[in-house]
Amino acid sequence: MNAGSPSQNARCGTAQFTEAGAWRDVGKGWQPLFGSFHGAGYSIEWHDFFAKREFDWAASFHPGCVELCLNLDGHGFVEGKNSRAEFAPGTAGFYHRRDEPLTAKRATNEQHQFLTVEFSCPFLAKHLAGMESVLHPIAKAAIENCPCEHVASATVRLGAAQQQLIATLRQPPVYATAQPLWYQCKALELAVTFLLQPPPDKEMFCTRQQRLAQERVEQVIFLLKQNLAAPPTLEELGKKIGCSHFYLSRIFSAQTGQTITQHLRQLRMERAAELLKSGEFNVTEAALEVGYASLSHFSAAFHETFGCCPGLYPLQTPTQKPR
Repeated sequence: MNAGSPSQNARCGTAQFTEAGAWRDVGKGWQPLFGSFHGAGYSIEWHDFFAKREFDWAASFHPGCVELCLNLDGHGFVEGKNSRAEFAPGTAGFYHRRDEPLTAKRATNEQHQFLTVEFSCPFLAKHLAGMESVLHPIAKAAIENCPCEHVASATVRLGAAQQQLIATLRQPPVYATAQPLWYQCKALELAVTFLLQPPPDKEMFCTRQQRLAQERVEQVIFLLKQNLAAPPTLEELGKKIGCSHFYLSRIFSAQTGQTITQHLRQLRMERAAELLKSGEFNVTEAALEVGYASLSHFSAAFHETFGCCPGLYPLQTPTQKPR
């Protein structure tokens, strides 16, 4: 597949750059799945590693690329002169590097799992031709090689379907001879999903419903985080957000792959781990802070989440799961 003419490639700054060195420290934690940034015009890669120290993520960004990150686990950020995107577990976003490097880091002492799709400018220009009016400004500026006020988009939550797509990309359900076409279709599906931003007056009904569902899910998570010790009931959440609690439960599970109760527990465990890590809270205090009156229930939930009892956290043990 032709990724573009030599002049296009030179314009987008793709020549002679390789990201292999950026991932040297993670070894097999970096796994190219399919494609070639210089050849096919896109590259799909899987990342799964534990960062013992802050990891320089920016060194892997190709000049002239628009990179999409589907972040399953671990925290990180991408920052340029005018904007910053924060990646939390279960979020997605994209960013554009022209010639100047961006700043991007992955947090220390965390397990990182994420999938990236790097798109070259010529690839996007070819396949998204005619869609300029509905392209996100970052993608439009990248394709047209124009100065871009923003280098990173605001992150959004990954839906259950998108999380399932990540698993499918890692184990494609087609024969090897069909994989080039299959992977290209999936890359374009992701580009259309994340890089298009139709004006509100041209937004399709199904797209609007999905956007509203995502906004409601984000509201739920915000309200839960506000008071982990005594969170609103499901009925109270429905009233605050303006929809029935039955509908709210359904869209939350569809968007996140978790029930509201499961996600609340995840938030509680993450907060408890932060408190214990700070050294300012003992186990009982951390349990009460996140809403557990029973120390045994708290310990069981913590052990299931992190693979060790809270009294040993954050000491690394053979069974402890990195976070």
